[in-house]
Amino acid sequence: MWPFHRRGPSGFSSSSTAEEVTEGLDGSGLTAIVTGASSGIGTETARVLALRSVHVVMGVRNLSAGHNVKEAIIKDIPTAKVDVLELDLSSMASVKKFTSQFGFLNLPLNILINNAGILATPFMCSHDGIELQFATNHIVFFRYYCYFAYGQSKLANILHAVELSRRLKEEGVNITANSLHPGIIVTNLFRHRGFVNAILGTAGKLVTKNVHQGAATTCYLALHPQVNRVTEKYFSNSNLATPSSRTADADLASKLWDLSMDMISSCL
Repeated sequence: MWPFHRRGPSGFSSSSTAEEVTEGLDGSGLTAIVTGASSGIGTETARVLALRSVHVVMGVRNLSAGHNVKEAIIKDIPTAKVDVLELDLSSMASVKKFTSQFGFLNLPLNILINNAGILATPFMCSHDGIELQFATNHIVFFRYYCYFAYGQSKLANILHAVELSRRLKEEGVNITANSLHPGIIVTNLFRHRGFVNAILGTAGKLVTKNVHQGAATTCYLALHPQVNRVTEKYFSNSNLATPSSRTADADLASKLWDLSMDMISSCL
């Protein structure tokens, strides 16, 4: 057994799949929004949650691709409850439209999985004039380098979860907010960098995960009773993990929150 396949305190490892970490769990009565659910680990997340009786609302940019995924899930799981709504996270107008359409479904929102993301794109701005990766992966401006920008947007994700959790605690709201690293998965996330895709598609197979393993930590956090009431934490391989020390900077998290709110306000 490879050392990095050893099981952690949760009983799971990097080789555990989404089905394995949710085996025997029942999500009946729960509704989950999964963004970026038309491909990769988003599709697998939607499928496994539907398998566990969660009502899944897929937020996708490409409605045709989203409906194809829905049909495939229902073919595999005839009892699945799945809705597909258009959602382009690089556009605040699209986000507003999505939230309005979700409201019309008259469903509770129990689980929000912010899965959608882009990586290493050529420099470009969103519909609202914000660097695309930051806008899509979180919502700042640095000398542009695609992987650096992606790293900044993912750091922002963790800081956002930390600050959101702190604010929810202050308000006495029983809602948890956590962040995770799914691992390195060969998906279309690397479509803008062909040479990286080529490397991951060959030698990278020795260390990368498949989509079934890549969706595991997300599904673990969504449903597993081990993480009930756990908040403001970071997970990897379906276990607690330690992120960069910068994510513990409460002042940075607060400033990012304020900056993000200013950006959003200017777009509404």
